Amino acid sequence: MGHVEWTEFVLVDEVPAPGHIAHSIDSWAEPAGGGAVMAVQTARLAGGCDFFTGLGDDELGHRSLERLTALGVTVHAEWFEATRRALTHVDRDGERTITTIGPKLRPHGPLPLDGLDSVFFVAGEPEAVRSARGARFLAATAREVPTLLEAGVRLDLLVGSGNDPGEVYEGGLDVGVLVKTDGARGGAANGRRYEATPLTGPIADTYGAGDTFGATLCFALARGDDLGDALALAARESAAVLGLRGPYRGT
Repeated sequence: MGHVEWTEFVLVDEVPAPGHIAHSIDSWAEPAGGGAVMAVQTARLAGGCDFFTGLGDDELGHRSLERLTALGVTVHAEWFEATRRALTHVDRDGERTITTIGPKLRPHGPLPLDGLDSVFFVAGEPEAVRSARGARFLAATAREVPTLLEAGVRLDLLVGSGNDPGEVYEGGLDVGVLVKTDGARGGAANGRRYEATPLTGPIADTYGAGDTFGATLCFALARGDDLGDALALAARESAAVLGLRGPYRGT
């Protein structure tokens, strides 16, 4: 459950400083954002994924629907006036810098989620989170802590960051497994360190690596993997994305 942004990716030598001009090497566009990336990764691992999201009832929204469907995702869209967009600069080191345009489109609840194997909450209204607690396993991102606090449900997994200010978690939720990622240094799960997977080639694009990690970890824990094995699989999947242009394999 989460948001979609129609994202234009632009390859540049470096992100322009104030007043400067960046010259693009290449560009492409497709639906992305944390919700979309997690849905596609879950579909790749599980053979399918139901994705509850918000889309604009416009050209970009319908193109997003078509593209995500082609990637194996079953999209359940709540339609809004305009699709959120984003511009992502990818520099020579593969680091991404993102500018979003328009409000995040958050699905409302209640939603028909009772009895599902797992749900990963990326964005939505509090009532949608409460619906998600009807799933056997519920994961969430620390990007949405205020919403999670308002919803007041127990989380089986919360994925945050040890270095991204937008994903820092300082407590207040009932959480089973708390993961704090730390990029190339791996991270910690309930205080236990884990290692990142060594890369076999250069970094092409960091976009989507963290969301791929979270989706994979949710999938693995929900199917019964122990925490160590689940972390190792998530680290491998995340590392594989770093060698891609964009977050989706085979595209």
